[in-house]
Amino acid sequence: MSTLTWIIIFSLVGGVLSVMAAAVFLLLPALWRTRLIPHLVSFAIGALLSAALLALLPHAIGAGVTDVHNISLTVLMGLLGFFVLEKLVLWRHCHHSDCEVHAPEDIHEHHHHHHHQPASVPAANLVLIGDAVHNFVDGVLIAAAFMMDIELGIVTALAVAAHEIPQEVGDFAILLQSGFSRAKALAFNILSSLTTVVGGVLAYYSLGPVQDFVPYILAVAASSFIYVAVADLIPGLHQKVDLKTSVQQISLILAGVLVIYFAHSTLH
Repeated sequence: MSTLTWIIIFSLVGGVLSVMAAAVFLLLPALWRTRLIPHLVSFAIGALLSAALLALLPHAIGAGVTDVHNISLTVLMGLLGFFVLEKLVLWRHCHHSDCEVHAPEDIHEHHHHHHHQPASVPAANLVLIGDAVHNFVDGVLIAAAFMMDIELGIVTALAVAAHEIPQEVGDFAILLQSGFSRAKALAFNILSSLTTVVGGVLAYYSLGPVQDFVPYILAVAASSFIYVAVADLIPGLHQKVDLKTSVQQISLILAGVLVIYFAHSTLH
């Protein structure tokens, strides 16, 4: 297969298929969803961190970059940039149990500890716009990884899919709270996810002539994965500190690390 075909297929895996998986997840009883979301988040943390630190950054540094400090600077600027995007509500990954955006309950299924107000239509529009921007960037990152190495692209797409599924569950929740039907929420989420493919294809054609820039895109990808894991997902896990929950969280984080580690090792 051509590199472009790989990019399109795995952009769909990272985008559309994640939406479909989240839609199937919503068919589960609310109590199951509430219990499973933290486990999915824990797994995603391990997948994101290992993809960033064991795959993306080593490839970026080993791609003939003359000054490694430039890669480090790119990661730093990426972290700050994603902080700003999140402030603009264009890069939200909230998975906290009391987060209205990503609460697993819909408008009729409130947690007994939290009393969410129905979300407004403008809030739903912000979710869709933010998702479209986020998915477009994911597509660019997936494309850059594939242009460097097919195996790296696969690992990057897997890490994207791992954190997209719990996020898409949250997106469905706020759309339902805004009065969307399940069919309409699914349709709009799929449309939003297609920007992953758009980002991937545009990146393929725009980055092709400037291959020297690809390592820096990989560094940005690493910074986005690190930011999501450390700034957004890990704080939510600290809400429960009992031994049983902590062991489950650590085990699932390690599972995410091992899946990406063995996928990367096996593909190589």
